[in-house]
Amino acid sequence: MEIGQMNEQARNTNKARLLISCGDQPGIVAAVSQFLYGQGANIVESNQHSTDPEAGMFFMRVEFEIDNLHERADGLKQAFSKIASEFNMDWRLSLASKRKRTAIFVSKEPHCLLELLWEYQNGDLDADISLVISNHETSKGLVESLGIPFYYIPANKDIRQEVEEKQLQLLAEYNIELIILARYMQILTPNFVSKHPHRIINIHHSFLPAFIGANPYERAYNRGVKLIGATSHYVTNDLDEGPIIEQGVERVSHHHNAEDLKKIGRSIERSVLARAVNWHLQDRVLVHENKTIVFN
Repeated sequence: MEIGQMNEQARNTNKARLLISCGDQPGIVAAVSQFLYGQGANIVESNQHSTDPEAGMFFMRVEFEIDNLHERADGLKQAFSKIASEFNMDWRLSLASKRKRTAIFVSKEPHCLLELLWEYQNGDLDADISLVISNHETSKGLVESLGIPFYYIPANKDIRQEVEEKQLQLLAEYNIELIILARYMQILTPNFVSKHPHRIINIHHSFLPAFIGANPYERAYNRGVKLIGATSHYVTNDLDEGPIIEQGVERVSHHHNAEDLKKIGRSIERSVLARAVNWHLQDRVLVHENKTIVFN
């Protein structure tokens, strides 16, 4: 583990995050605040959003510090369940020091993988990158030089089921909590996706919903676009239509050819994916229907 990662874990030893979704009604914020105060917790960050105060959904993220968190975590969950039941909440309590076990899938283009590995080394990606899976060997040396296991599994549509069985076995073996598709150019089957709901993050090399599918930069160039972008979203069974977490754009002009657009696009993809992944790792994303609420 890098020094930056160890320092971050030390800072987060007694820090937890409470995420809540429920129907909006009076008294939710007061009940949560009073509960944490009664437990001796100090709220360090609090965010909330209502889709409609009259009959909408309410979303809340509270980050707090409390002494002896690890010893008290189970007791906190049990005590809070009474309030959760009263307000009919969907909720979870996560420990900030518990790094999510993460797998990265990549194909030939390494730029998104490189960005994630750089942030990981620098202590700015609060994840445990447990393994990298690829259908190409391009990044093998780089990944293994960092002490991260690399699995080369050739893939195509004709052997997709066999490939996914191997991948799912590895994900179970490593107890993976988050999957990042860092330009992994294979379509995942409904069976694979269903086993990891809202835990697969993809980067799409266009500003969705425009230019869905293959060759977006060529199609964008042919349309003479003035803005190009990238979209990071959770993967669902509907291709490139899952809940959007983050997007980014860059202005271009008639001076740029298709190859220029690709270069500019790669830079956008790297930053957009890194932001989306970090927000998920920090428990800042709540999914509602096919949208996200991102407390960033």
